[in-house]
Amino acid sequence: MFMRSEGSVILMSAEENECVWSREQSRLCLNGVKLELESLLPARTLHFVERIGEQYMCPVCKSVVLNPHQAGCGHIFCYQCIRTLMDSQTSPQCPFDNMLIKSDEVFQDNCCRRELLNLEVYCTNASSCSHKITLRHLQDHLKCCEYESVQCSNQGCTEDIHRKDLLEHQQSGCLFRLELCTHCRKAYPLAQLKNHGAICPEAEVDCPKCVQRIRRNKIHEHVVECPEEAIDCSYRKYGCSTRAKRALVQIHEKTEFNHHVLLILESNSKLEKQVEDLQQDLIHRHSVLQDHSLLVDTLDREVTKCDRTLSGHSCTLEEQRECVSSVQQQLQALRCVLGADLGQDQLQSLRASLDSLRQRVDDAEALREHLGVLEQTAKRHSRLLSIHVEQLQSNEERFRHLESTSYDGKLIWKVREYRRRKESGAPLSAAPFYTSRSGYKLSARVYLGGDGPGRGTHLSLYLMLMRGDFDSLLPWPFHQPVVLSVLDQSGARNHLTMGFTPDPDNDSFYRPRSEANKAAGFQLFVSHTNLETPKNAVYVRDDTLFIKVQVDTGGLEDL
Repeated sequence: MFMRSEGSVILMSAEENECVWSREQSRLCLNGVKLELESLLPARTLHFVERIGEQYMCPVCKSVVLNPHQAGCGHIFCYQCIRTLMDSQTSPQCPFDNMLIKSDEVFQDNCCRRELLNLEVYCTNASSCSHKITLRHLQDHLKCCEYESVQCSNQGCTEDIHRKDLLEHQQSGCLFRLELCTHCRKAYPLAQLKNHGAICPEAEVDCPKCVQRIRRNKIHEHVVECPEEAIDCSYRKYGCSTRAKRALVQIHEKTEFNHHVLLILESNSKLEKQVEDLQQDLIHRHSVLQDHSLLVDTLDREVTKCDRTLSGHSCTLEEQRECVSSVQQQLQALRCVLGADLGQDQLQSLRASLDSLRQRVDDAEALREHLGVLEQTAKRHSRLLSIHVEQLQSNEERFRHLESTSYDGKLIWKVREYRRRKESGAPLSAAPFYTSRSGYKLSARVYLGGDGPGRGTHLSLYLMLMRGDFDSLLPWPFHQPVVLSVLDQSGARNHLTMGFTPDPDNDSFYRPRSEANKAAGFQLFVSHTNLETPKNAVYVRDDTLFIKVQVDTGGLEDL
Protein backbone atom coordinates (compact mmCIF):
# COMPACT_ATOMS: atom_id res chain seq x y z
CA MET A 1 0.00 0.00 0.00
CA PHE A 2 1.19 3.53 -0.80
CA MET A 3 -0.27 6.60 0.99
CA ARG A 4 0.44 10.20 0.12
CA SER A 5 0.55 12.46 3.21
CA GLU A 6 1.76 16.10 3.21
CA GLY A 7 3.63 15.45 -0.09
CA SER A 8 5.56 12.42 1.28
CA VAL A 9 5.24 8.70 0.52
CA ILE A 10 4.67 6.07 3.19
CA LEU A 11 5.36 2.35 2.33
CA MET A 12 2.73 0.08 3.89
CA SER A 13 2.78 -3.71 4.31
CA ALA A 14 3.34 -5.52 1.00
CA GLU A 15 1.00 -8.37 2.03
CA GLU A 16 -1.97 -6.01 2.01
CA ASN A 17 -3.69 -6.33 -1.38
CA GLU A 18 -4.79 -2.71 -1.59
CA CYS A 19 -3.43 0.79 -2.15
CA VAL A 20 -4.55 3.96 -0.32
CA TRP A 21 -4.71 7.20 -2.33
CA SER A 22 -5.04 10.51 -0.40
CA ARG A 23 -6.98 13.37 -2.12
CA GLU A 24 -4.94 16.28 -0.84
CA GLN A 25 -3.39 18.25 -3.74
CA SER A 26 -4.83 15.76 -6.31
CA ARG A 27 -6.46 16.36 -9.72
CA LEU A 28 -7.95 14.11 -12.43
CA CYS A 29 -9.05 14.90 -15.97
CA LEU A 30 -12.47 13.28 -16.41
CA ASN A 31 -14.26 13.45 -19.82
CA GLY A 32 -12.25 16.54 -20.70
CA VAL A 33 -13.25 18.31 -17.42
CA LYS A 34 -10.66 18.77 -14.65
CA LEU A 35 -12.06 17.31 -11.43
CA GLU A 36 -10.81 18.58 -8.06
CA LEU A 37 -10.80 15.56 -5.78
CA GLU A 38 -10.41 17.83 -2.75
CA SER A 39 -13.87 19.28 -3.42
CA LEU A 40 -15.28 15.93 -4.58
CA LEU A 41 -14.08 13.85 -1.61
CA PRO A 42 -13.11 16.18 1.24
CA ALA A 43 -11.27 14.50 4.17
CA ARG A 44 -11.55 11.06 2.51
CA THR A 45 -9.05 8.33 1.65
CA LEU A 46 -9.33 6.09 -1.41
CA HIS A 47 -8.69 2.35 -0.95
CA PHE A 48 -7.85 0.51 -4.19
CA VAL A 49 -9.02 -3.08 -4.38
CA GLU A 50 -5.77 -4.39 -6.06
CA ARG A 51 -2.20 -3.33 -5.60
CA ILE A 52 -1.13 -0.45 -7.88
CA GLY A 53 1.53 -1.31 -10.48
CA GLU A 54 4.89 0.49 -10.64
CA GLN A 55 3.91 2.04 -13.98
CA TYR A 56 1.34 4.15 -12.13
CA MET A 57 3.86 5.46 -9.58
CA CYS A 58 5.26 8.98 -10.03
CA PRO A 59 9.13 8.98 -9.93
CA VAL A 60 9.10 12.34 -8.12
CA CYS A 61 6.52 11.92 -5.33
CA LYS A 62 6.74 8.08 -5.28
CA SER A 63 2.95 7.86 -5.18
CA VAL A 64 0.14 7.15 -7.63
CA VAL A 65 0.23 9.56 -10.54
CA LEU A 66 -2.45 12.22 -10.50
CA ASN A 67 -3.50 13.75 -13.81
CA PRO A 68 -0.73 11.74 -15.55
CA HIS A 69 1.61 13.51 -18.00
CA GLN A 70 4.34 11.69 -20.03
CA ALA A 71 7.80 13.12 -20.70
CA GLY A 72 9.89 12.58 -23.83
CA CYS A 73 11.77 9.71 -22.12
CA GLY A 74 8.51 7.76 -21.79
CA HIS A 75 8.17 7.99 -17.98
CA ILE A 76 4.87 9.15 -16.44
CA PHE A 77 4.69 11.95 -13.86
CA CYS A 78 1.97 13.70 -11.87
CA TYR A 79 1.14 16.95 -13.65
CA GLN A 80 1.94 18.99 -10.55
CA CYS A 81 5.20 17.13 -9.95
CA ILE A 82 6.58 17.55 -13.48
CA ARG A 83 5.47 21.16 -13.52
CA THR A 84 7.33 21.81 -10.25
CA LEU A 85 10.40 19.96 -11.58
CA MET A 86 10.56 22.07 -14.73
CA ASP A 87 9.95 25.35 -12.85
CA SER A 88 12.61 24.69 -10.22
CA GLN A 89 15.46 23.64 -12.59
CA THR A 90 16.87 25.28 -15.67
CA SER A 91 17.71 21.84 -17.19
CA PRO A 92 15.31 19.35 -15.54
CA GLN A 93 16.25 15.66 -15.81
CA CYS A 94 14.24 12.50 -15.37
CA PRO A 95 14.99 10.86 -11.97
CA PHE A 96 15.07 7.41 -13.65
CA ASP A 97 17.37 7.86 -16.66
CA ASN A 98 18.67 11.43 -16.20
CA MET A 99 17.38 12.37 -19.63
CA LEU A 100 16.63 16.03 -20.26
CA ILE A 101 12.92 16.88 -19.93
CA LYS A 102 11.73 19.32 -22.57
CA SER A 103 8.44 21.17 -22.03
CA ASP A 104 7.37 20.80 -25.66
CA GLU A 105 7.70 16.99 -25.35
CA VAL A 106 5.48 16.73 -22.23
CA PHE A 107 1.86 15.75 -22.96
CA GLN A 108 -1.13 14.46 -21.09
CA ASP A 109 -1.27 10.66 -21.02
CA ASN A 110 -4.99 9.95 -21.56
CA CYS A 111 -4.36 6.21 -21.84
CA CYS A 112 -2.87 6.06 -18.36
CA ARG A 113 -5.68 8.29 -17.10
CA ARG A 114 -8.34 5.92 -18.45
CA GLU A 115 -6.58 2.91 -16.90
CA LEU A 116 -6.50 4.67 -13.52
CA LEU A 117 -10.17 5.64 -13.72
CA ASN A 118 -11.08 2.03 -14.50
CA LEU A 119 -9.35 0.72 -11.36
CA GLU A 120 -11.67 -0.51 -8.63
CA VAL A 121 -11.79 1.20 -5.24
CA TYR A 122 -13.74 0.55 -2.10
CA CYS A 123 -16.50 2.99 -1.14
CA THR A 124 -15.00 5.75 1.03
CA ASN A 125 -17.57 4.74 3.67
CA ALA A 126 -16.01 1.22 3.66
CA SER A 127 -16.37 0.78 7.41
CA SER A 128 -20.14 0.47 6.80
CA CYS A 129 -20.56 0.17 3.02
CA SER A 130 -19.08 -2.91 1.19
CA HIS A 131 -19.49 -1.64 -2.36
CA LYS A 132 -16.62 -1.80 -4.87
CA ILE A 133 -16.74 0.78 -7.67
CA THR A 134 -14.46 1.96 -10.41
CA LEU A 135 -12.88 5.29 -9.60
CA ARG A 136 -14.80 6.80 -12.51
CA HIS A 137 -18.17 5.95 -10.88
CA LEU A 138 -17.26 6.73 -7.27
CA GLN A 139 -18.92 10.14 -7.36
CA ASP A 140 -22.22 8.71 -8.64
CA HIS A 141 -22.15 6.03 -5.96
CA LEU A 142 -21.57 8.58 -3.16
CA LYS A 143 -24.70 10.48 -4.30
CA CYS A 144 -26.84 7.48 -3.34
CA CYS A 145 -24.71 5.64 -0.73
CA GLU A 146 -26.84 4.96 2.35
CA TYR A 147 -23.80 5.50 4.60
CA GLU A 148 -22.76 8.85 3.11
CA SER A 149 -22.88 11.68 5.68
CA VAL A 150 -25.25 14.48 4.58
CA GLN A 151 -26.30 17.62 6.41
CA CYS A 152 -29.85 17.96 7.71
CA SER A 153 -31.85 20.31 5.48
CA ASN A 154 -33.92 21.78 8.33
CA GLN A 155 -33.07 25.46 8.71
CA GLY A 156 -30.73 26.00 11.66
CA CYS A 157 -29.64 22.33 12.00
CA THR A 158 -25.93 21.61 11.43
CA GLU A 159 -25.86 17.87 12.16
CA ASP A 160 -24.34 15.41 9.64
CA ILE A 161 -26.43 12.20 9.36
CA HIS A 162 -26.09 8.98 7.34
CA ARG A 163 -28.34 9.23 4.32
CA LYS A 164 -30.29 6.16 5.46
CA ASP A 165 -31.09 7.86 8.81
CA LEU A 166 -31.82 11.34 7.39
CA LEU A 167 -35.59 10.95 6.98
CA GLU A 168 -36.07 9.60 10.50
CA HIS A 169 -33.88 12.39 11.89
CA GLN A 170 -35.82 15.11 10.04
CA GLN A 171 -39.19 13.73 11.12
CA SER A 172 -38.53 12.77 14.74
CA GLY A 173 -35.03 13.54 15.97
CA CYS A 174 -34.16 17.02 14.67
CA LEU A 175 -34.64 19.87 17.16
CA PHE A 176 -35.19 22.23 14.21
CA ARG A 177 -38.01 20.31 12.52
CA LEU A 178 -41.26 22.26 12.11
CA GLU A 179 -44.14 21.31 14.41
CA LEU A 180 -47.63 22.82 14.57
CA CYS A 181 -48.56 24.79 17.68
CA THR A 182 -51.57 23.03 19.22
CA HIS A 183 -53.20 26.41 19.90
CA CYS A 184 -52.69 28.66 16.87
CA ARG A 185 -51.91 25.84 14.37
CA LYS A 186 -48.88 27.68 13.02
CA ALA A 187 -45.57 25.88 12.30
CA TYR A 188 -42.51 26.62 14.47
CA PRO A 189 -39.11 24.88 14.93
CA LEU A 190 -39.31 22.34 17.76
CA ALA A 191 -36.59 24.19 19.70
CA GLN A 192 -38.74 27.35 19.68
CA LEU A 193 -42.10 25.71 20.25
CA LYS A 194 -41.80 25.67 24.05
CA ASN A 195 -40.97 29.38 24.21
CA HIS A 196 -43.75 30.12 21.71
CA GLY A 197 -46.26 28.35 23.95
CA ALA A 198 -45.54 30.90 26.68
CA ILE A 199 -46.53 33.80 24.40
CA CYS A 200 -48.98 32.22 21.91
CA PRO A 201 -52.01 34.55 21.66
CA GLU A 202 -54.35 31.59 21.12
CA ALA A 203 -53.17 29.63 24.19
CA GLU A 204 -55.58 29.45 27.11
CA VAL A 205 -54.43 30.98 30.40
CA ASP A 206 -56.00 31.24 33.82
CA CYS A 207 -57.87 34.44 34.62
CA PRO A 208 -56.02 36.05 37.58
CA LYS A 209 -59.35 36.75 39.27
CA CYS A 210 -61.73 33.87 38.47
CA VAL A 211 -61.39 30.15 37.64
CA GLN A 212 -62.08 30.49 33.92
CA ARG A 213 -59.46 29.77 31.27
CA ILE A 214 -59.34 32.44 28.59
CA ARG A 215 -57.35 32.75 25.37
CA ARG A 216 -54.37 35.01 25.97
CA ASN A 217 -55.45 37.53 23.30
CA LYS A 218 -58.93 37.78 24.89
CA ILE A 219 -57.83 38.31 28.50
CA HIS A 220 -58.26 42.11 28.32
CA GLU A 221 -61.79 41.72 26.97
CA HIS A 222 -62.58 39.20 29.70
CA VAL A 223 -61.68 41.75 32.38
CA VAL A 224 -64.76 43.84 31.51
CA GLU A 225 -67.05 40.86 32.19
CA CYS A 226 -65.13 38.83 34.81
CA PRO A 227 -67.49 38.14 37.75
CA GLU A 228 -64.57 38.37 40.20
CA GLU A 229 -63.33 41.79 38.99
CA ALA A 230 -63.83 44.55 41.56
CA ILE A 231 -65.95 47.39 40.13
CA ASP A 232 -67.84 50.42 41.41
CA CYS A 233 -71.59 50.62 41.59
CA SER A 234 -72.95 52.26 38.43
CA TYR A 235 -74.62 54.84 40.71
CA ARG A 236 -71.29 55.96 42.14
CA LYS A 237 -71.54 59.35 40.45
CA TYR A 238 -74.75 59.89 42.41
CA GLY A 239 -73.05 59.11 45.74
CA CYS A 240 -73.14 55.30 46.15
CA SER A 241 -69.77 54.17 47.59
CA THR A 242 -70.21 50.41 47.04
CA ARG A 243 -67.25 48.66 45.40
CA ALA A 244 -67.15 44.86 45.18
CA LYS A 245 -66.92 41.95 42.76
CA ARG A 246 -69.00 42.35 39.59
CA ALA A 247 -71.47 39.62 40.56
CA LEU A 248 -72.05 41.18 44.01
CA VAL A 249 -72.40 44.66 42.52
CA GLN A 250 -75.09 43.40 40.14
CA ILE A 251 -77.02 41.96 43.09
CA HIS A 252 -76.47 45.20 45.01
CA GLU A 253 -77.88 47.30 42.14
CA LYS A 254 -81.03 45.15 42.06
CA THR A 255 -81.64 45.09 45.82
CA GLU A 256 -80.78 48.75 46.55
CA PHE A 257 -82.96 50.27 43.84
CA ASN A 258 -84.90 52.54 46.26
CA HIS A 259 -81.69 53.82 47.82
CA HIS A 260 -80.28 54.59 44.39
CA VAL A 261 -83.44 56.47 43.42
CA LEU A 262 -83.05 58.65 46.52
CA LEU A 263 -79.42 59.31 45.59
CA ILE A 264 -80.48 60.31 42.07
CA LEU A 265 -83.14 62.66 43.47
CA GLU A 266 -80.61 64.20 45.84
CA SER A 267 -78.14 64.61 42.97
CA ASN A 268 -80.85 66.20 40.81
CA SER A 269 -81.63 68.61 43.62
CA LYS A 270 -78.00 69.61 43.79
CA LEU A 271 -77.92 70.03 40.01
CA GLU A 272 -81.05 72.20 40.14
CA LYS A 273 -79.39 74.32 42.82
CA GLN A 274 -76.28 74.60 40.66
CA VAL A 275 -78.43 75.57 37.67
CA GLU A 276 -80.17 78.24 39.75
CA ASP A 277 -76.80 79.55 40.93
CA LEU A 278 -75.56 79.59 37.34
CA GLN A 279 -78.69 81.43 36.25
CA GLN A 280 -78.23 84.01 39.01
CA ASP A 281 -74.59 84.35 38.06
CA LEU A 282 -75.62 84.71 34.43
CA ILE A 283 -78.14 87.42 35.33
CA HIS A 284 -75.50 89.23 37.37
CA ARG A 285 -72.98 88.98 34.55
CA HIS A 286 -75.62 90.15 32.09
CA SER A 287 -76.22 93.19 34.29
CA VAL A 288 -72.48 93.86 34.42
CA LEU A 289 -72.39 93.42 30.66
CA GLN A 290 -75.15 96.00 30.24
CA ASP A 291 -73.23 98.40 32.49
CA HIS A 292 -70.14 97.88 30.39
CA SER A 293 -72.21 98.42 27.24
CA LEU A 294 -73.51 101.72 28.65
CA LEU A 295 -69.96 102.71 29.56
CA VAL A 296 -68.82 101.87 26.05
CA ASP A 297 -71.65 103.96 24.58
CA THR A 298 -70.71 106.87 26.87
CA LEU A 299 -67.08 106.60 25.89
CA ASP A 300 -68.10 106.42 22.26
CA ARG A 301 -70.11 109.63 22.61
CA GLU A 302 -67.20 111.32 24.37
CA VAL A 303 -64.84 110.25 21.62
CA THR A 304 -67.29 111.59 19.01
CA LYS A 305 -67.52 114.86 20.95
CA CYS A 306 -63.73 115.07 21.16
CA ASP A 307 -63.52 114.41 17.43
CA ARG A 308 -65.92 117.29 16.76
CA THR A 309 -64.02 119.59 19.16
CA LEU A 310 -60.75 118.57 17.57
CA SER A 311 -62.21 119.30 14.14
CA GLY A 312 -63.38 122.76 15.33
CA HIS A 313 -59.98 123.53 16.81
CA SER A 314 -58.33 122.41 13.60
CA CYS A 315 -60.50 124.91 11.69
CA THR A 316 -59.67 127.65 14.21
CA LEU A 317 -55.99 126.85 13.95
CA GLU A 318 -56.21 127.11 10.18
CA GLU A 319 -57.89 130.51 10.54
CA GLN A 320 -55.12 131.61 12.91
CA ARG A 321 -52.53 130.47 10.41
CA GLU A 322 -54.23 132.55 7.73
CA CYS A 323 -54.33 135.49 10.16
CA VAL A 324 -50.63 135.15 10.94
CA SER A 325 -49.92 135.02 7.23
CA SER A 326 -51.93 138.23 6.79
CA VAL A 327 -50.05 139.88 9.66
CA GLN A 328 -46.78 138.83 8.10
CA GLN A 329 -47.87 140.51 4.87
CA GLN A 330 -48.85 143.64 6.84
CA LEU A 331 -45.46 143.64 8.57
CA GLN A 332 -43.76 143.43 5.22
CA ALA A 333 -45.79 146.41 4.05
CA LEU A 334 -44.98 148.14 7.31
CA ARG A 335 -41.27 147.71 6.77
CA CYS A 336 -41.69 149.42 3.44
CA VAL A 337 -43.61 152.26 5.06
CA LEU A 338 -41.07 152.61 7.87
CA GLY A 339 -38.49 153.42 5.28
CA ALA A 340 -40.29 156.75 4.82
CA ASP A 341 -40.94 159.35 7.47
CA LEU A 342 -43.86 158.44 9.72
CA GLY A 343 -45.96 160.78 11.73
CA GLN A 344 -46.61 160.40 15.44
CA ASP A 345 -50.19 159.28 14.83
CA GLN A 346 -49.11 156.60 12.44
CA LEU A 347 -46.54 155.25 14.96
CA GLN A 348 -49.17 154.99 17.66
CA SER A 349 -51.50 153.18 15.29
CA LEU A 350 -48.67 150.84 14.30
CA ARG A 351 -47.84 150.00 17.93
CA ALA A 352 -51.49 149.22 18.60
CA SER A 353 -51.59 146.89 15.60
CA LEU A 354 -48.44 145.14 16.79
CA ASP A 355 -49.84 144.66 20.29
CA SER A 356 -53.05 143.27 18.82
CA LEU A 357 -51.01 140.95 16.63
CA ARG A 358 -48.93 139.66 19.61
CA GLN A 359 -52.15 138.95 21.51
CA ARG A 360 -53.61 136.99 18.63
CA VAL A 361 -50.33 135.02 18.24
CA ASP A 362 -50.39 134.19 21.99
CA ASP A 363 -54.00 133.07 21.67
CA ALA A 364 -53.06 130.84 18.73
CA GLU A 365 -50.20 129.23 20.73
CA ALA A 366 -52.50 128.59 23.70
CA LEU A 367 -55.08 127.09 21.35
CA ARG A 368 -52.41 124.79 19.85
CA GLU A 369 -51.41 123.53 23.34
CA HIS A 370 -55.07 122.89 24.19
CA LEU A 371 -55.44 121.01 20.92
CA GLY A 372 -52.47 118.74 21.84
CA VAL A 373 -54.09 117.97 25.22
CA LEU A 374 -57.37 117.08 23.49
CA GLU A 375 -55.53 114.74 21.09
CA GLN A 376 -53.91 112.89 24.02
CA THR A 377 -57.30 112.63 25.74
CA ALA A 378 -58.88 111.24 22.56
CA LYS A 379 -56.13 108.61 22.20
CA ARG A 380 -56.53 107.55 25.84
CA HIS A 381 -60.29 107.22 25.44
CA SER A 382 -59.78 105.22 22.24
CA ARG A 383 -57.47 102.74 24.05
CA LEU A 384 -59.97 102.38 26.92
CA LEU A 385 -62.72 101.79 24.39
CA SER A 386 -60.68 99.00 22.67
CA ILE A 387 -60.02 97.33 26.04
CA HIS A 388 -63.71 97.41 26.97
CA VAL A 389 -64.74 96.06 23.58
CA GLU A 390 -62.29 93.12 23.91
CA GLN A 391 -63.52 92.41 27.45
CA LEU A 392 -67.11 92.57 26.25
CA GLN A 393 -66.38 90.07 23.43
CA SER A 394 -64.54 87.75 25.86
CA ASN A 395 -67.47 87.84 28.30
CA GLU A 396 -69.95 87.12 25.51
CA GLU A 397 -67.86 84.14 24.34
CA ARG A 398 -67.62 82.85 27.92
CA PHE A 399 -71.39 83.19 28.44
CA ARG A 400 -72.05 81.24 25.23
CA HIS A 401 -69.59 78.58 26.39
CA LEU A 402 -71.25 78.32 29.84
CA GLU A 403 -74.72 78.06 28.30
CA SER A 404 -73.77 75.26 25.83
CA THR A 405 -71.16 73.18 27.74
CA SER A 406 -72.18 69.77 29.08
CA TYR A 407 -70.57 68.23 32.19
CA ASP A 408 -72.30 64.83 32.29
CA GLY A 409 -70.51 63.06 29.38
CA LYS A 410 -73.38 63.78 26.97
CA LEU A 411 -73.38 66.05 23.90
CA ILE A 412 -76.40 67.01 21.77
CA TRP A 413 -75.07 68.73 18.65
CA LYS A 414 -77.31 70.63 16.24
CA VAL A 415 -75.78 70.79 12.75
CA ARG A 416 -77.41 73.39 10.48
CA GLU A 417 -77.07 73.91 6.71
CA TYR A 418 -76.62 70.17 6.13
CA ARG A 419 -76.75 70.31 2.30
CA ARG A 420 -74.24 73.12 1.87
CA ARG A 421 -71.78 71.72 4.40
CA LYS A 422 -72.06 68.24 2.92
CA GLU A 423 -71.14 69.61 -0.53
CA SER A 424 -68.16 71.55 0.87
CA GLY A 425 -66.63 68.32 2.27
CA ALA A 426 -64.95 70.21 5.13
CA PRO A 427 -64.95 68.62 8.64
CA LEU A 428 -67.08 70.16 11.40
CA SER A 429 -66.13 70.12 15.10
CA ALA A 430 -68.57 70.41 18.00
CA ALA A 431 -68.12 72.54 21.11
CA PRO A 432 -66.16 70.72 23.86
CA PHE A 433 -68.02 68.77 26.56
CA TYR A 434 -66.85 67.05 29.74
CA THR A 435 -67.48 63.83 31.66
CA SER A 436 -67.70 65.93 34.87
CA ARG A 437 -66.65 69.34 36.20
CA SER A 438 -63.10 68.04 36.62
CA GLY A 439 -63.25 65.20 34.07
CA TYR A 440 -62.12 64.44 30.54
CA LYS A 441 -62.51 67.13 27.88
CA LEU A 442 -63.93 65.78 24.59
CA SER A 443 -65.38 66.90 21.30
CA ALA A 444 -67.03 65.37 18.24
CA ARG A 445 -66.06 65.71 14.59
CA VAL A 446 -68.23 64.94 11.57
CA TYR A 447 -67.55 64.74 7.84
CA LEU A 448 -71.01 65.20 6.29
CA GLY A 449 -69.62 64.34 2.86
CA GLY A 450 -67.62 61.37 4.16
CA ASP A 451 -63.98 60.72 5.02
CA GLY A 452 -61.47 58.18 3.64
CA PRO A 453 -63.26 55.19 2.05
CA GLY A 454 -66.60 56.80 2.91
CA ARG A 455 -65.97 60.00 0.93
CA GLY A 456 -68.95 60.81 -1.29
CA THR A 457 -71.08 57.87 -0.03
CA HIS A 458 -71.25 57.97 3.77
CA LEU A 459 -71.34 60.25 6.77
CA SER A 460 -68.19 59.81 8.94
CA LEU A 461 -68.44 60.44 12.70
CA TYR A 462 -65.59 60.59 15.25
CA LEU A 463 -64.76 61.35 18.89
CA MET A 464 -61.75 63.48 19.88
CA LEU A 465 -59.94 63.70 23.23
CA MET A 466 -58.85 67.29 23.96
CA ARG A 467 -56.30 68.68 26.38
CA GLY A 468 -58.08 69.67 29.59
CA ASP A 469 -57.22 71.47 32.83
CA PHE A 470 -57.39 68.30 34.95
CA ASP A 471 -55.57 65.78 32.69
CA SER A 472 -52.72 65.27 35.19
CA LEU A 473 -55.24 63.98 37.76
CA LEU A 474 -57.12 61.58 35.44
CA PRO A 475 -56.31 57.92 34.61
CA TRP A 476 -54.83 57.23 31.15
CA PRO A 477 -55.37 55.85 28.57
CA PHE A 478 -59.03 56.81 28.31
CA HIS A 479 -61.12 53.62 28.54
CA GLN A 480 -64.78 54.66 28.92
CA PRO A 481 -67.23 53.13 26.37
CA VAL A 482 -68.63 55.64 23.84
CA VAL A 483 -71.91 55.63 21.88
CA LEU A 484 -72.36 57.85 18.77
CA SER A 485 -75.86 58.51 17.39
CA VAL A 486 -77.69 60.42 14.68
CA LEU A 487 -81.11 61.26 16.19
CA ASP A 488 -84.48 60.51 14.58
CA GLN A 489 -86.53 63.75 14.39
CA SER A 490 -89.83 62.00 13.57
CA GLY A 491 -90.55 61.02 17.19
CA ALA A 492 -90.31 57.28 16.42
CA ARG A 493 -86.86 57.22 18.14
CA ASN A 494 -85.29 55.07 15.40
CA HIS A 495 -81.89 56.56 16.11
CA LEU A 496 -78.81 55.46 14.16
CA THR A 497 -76.36 54.26 16.82
CA MET A 498 -72.83 52.78 16.87
CA GLY A 499 -70.52 52.39 19.86
CA PHE A 500 -67.00 51.30 20.72
CA THR A 501 -64.71 50.62 23.67
CA PRO A 502 -61.38 52.50 23.40
CA ASP A 503 -58.35 50.40 22.43
CA PRO A 504 -55.67 50.97 25.13
CA ASP A 505 -52.94 50.59 22.46
CA ASN A 506 -54.40 53.35 20.23
CA ASP A 507 -52.59 56.71 20.52
CA SER A 508 -55.94 58.49 20.11
CA PHE A 509 -56.83 57.59 23.73
CA TYR A 510 -53.53 58.57 25.38
CA ARG A 511 -53.19 61.81 27.32
CA PRO A 512 -53.23 64.67 24.76
CA ARG A 513 -49.89 66.40 24.17
CA SER A 514 -51.39 68.97 21.80
CA GLU A 515 -54.77 70.70 21.71
CA ALA A 516 -56.50 67.50 20.56
CA ASN A 517 -55.64 63.88 19.77
CA LYS A 518 -56.32 62.19 16.44
CA ALA A 519 -60.04 61.53 16.07
CA ALA A 520 -61.33 57.95 16.49
CA GLY A 521 -64.67 56.63 15.26
CA PHE A 522 -66.43 55.34 12.16
CA GLN A 523 -65.58 56.28 8.56
CA LEU A 524 -68.72 54.45 7.32
CA PHE A 525 -71.16 55.50 10.05
CA VAL A 526 -74.21 55.69 7.78
CA SER A 527 -74.70 55.91 4.01
CA HIS A 528 -76.13 59.10 2.55
CA THR A 529 -79.04 57.06 1.13
CA ASN A 530 -80.10 55.68 4.55
CA LEU A 531 -79.53 59.08 6.14
CA GLU A 532 -81.48 61.25 3.69
CA THR A 533 -84.24 58.87 2.56
CA PRO A 534 -84.91 56.44 5.46
CA LYS A 535 -88.04 54.31 5.62
CA ASN A 536 -89.23 54.78 9.21
CA ALA A 537 -87.37 57.86 10.43
CA VAL A 538 -86.44 61.46 9.65
CA TYR A 539 -82.80 62.33 10.27
CA VAL A 540 -82.54 65.55 8.22
CA ARG A 541 -85.38 68.06 8.71
CA ASP A 542 -85.29 71.72 7.72
CA ASP A 543 -81.71 71.13 6.51
CA THR A 544 -80.74 70.33 10.11
CA LEU A 545 -79.15 67.22 11.66
CA PHE A 546 -78.88 66.26 15.35
CA ILE A 547 -75.89 64.24 16.60
CA LYS A 548 -75.61 62.73 20.07
CA VAL A 549 -72.44 61.56 21.82
CA GLN A 550 -72.81 59.57 25.06
CA VAL A 551 -69.76 58.63 27.18
CA ASP A 552 -70.27 55.96 29.86
CA THR A 553 -69.02 57.66 33.03
CA GLY A 554 -69.41 54.57 35.19
CA GLY A 555 -66.35 53.89 37.35
CA LEU A 556 -65.05 57.48 37.11
CA GLU A 557 -64.30 59.10 40.45
CA ASP A 558 -65.13 62.75 41.10
CA LEU A 559 -62.02 64.70 42.07
